[in-house]
Amino acid sequence: MSDEDSPAERKMRFLFQLRSRGVTDPRVLESMEAIDRGLFVRGQFADRAYEDTPLPIPCGQTISQPSVVGLMTQALEVGARDTVLEVGTGSGYQAAILSGLCRRVYTVDRHRRLVQEAERIFSDLGLYNIIAQVADGSRGLPDQAPFDRILVTAAAEDPPGPLLAQLKIGGIMVVPVGQSDAVQTLIRVTRTEDGFDYDELRQVRFVPLVEGLGQT
Repeated sequence: MSDEDSPAERKMRFLFQLRSRGVTDPRVLESMEAIDRGLFVRGQFADRAYEDTPLPIPCGQTISQPSVVGLMTQALEVGARDTVLEVGTGSGYQAAILSGLCRRVYTVDRHRRLVQEAERIFSDLGLYNIIAQVADGSRGLPDQAPFDRILVTAAAEDPPGPLLAQLKIGGIMVVPVGQSDAVQTLIRVTRTEDGFDYDELRQVRFVPLVEGLGQT
């Protein structure tokens, strides 16, 4: 292995990519440095784990590109005492990043296989503040609500009403909004005493948010 390919060099390039694309929050960068994306990418795409690109994972889903993970996490403004709901566990990478920033992460996915595989990685890494469940993410987790922060990693036509209702006053939700076959807009929603404030952040592309449970 050459020096260029050493883990230290690879990590430096990875963090440089994040910073150059706007991920500047020191806490977010520290958490992303601590979590090895390579653990969440398997099979034929494993050698591309450190590229800033989305990659396929089982069940027709994707692992988001690292810079988008970082920007979404940064926009969420997670506090150390926060309880966070993530809708769309996928590979588990985003939940692992969040786990280093908050008190507890609840993450849900409609695909049992993805939840089980992510749980194994969380256990191997000792990330015991993550609770993963098979559930219809479009409905959130009403039994655990309200949440300080909600992160949605699939695109809805509009911010889902059940999720808005599960956000604490003063809480923040980050969600991609738009048609599944078009460019979507990443939205930050802040709940206030009087309603909700909406901020458009950037253009993105995510798999669609689907109601119900998957077959796998």
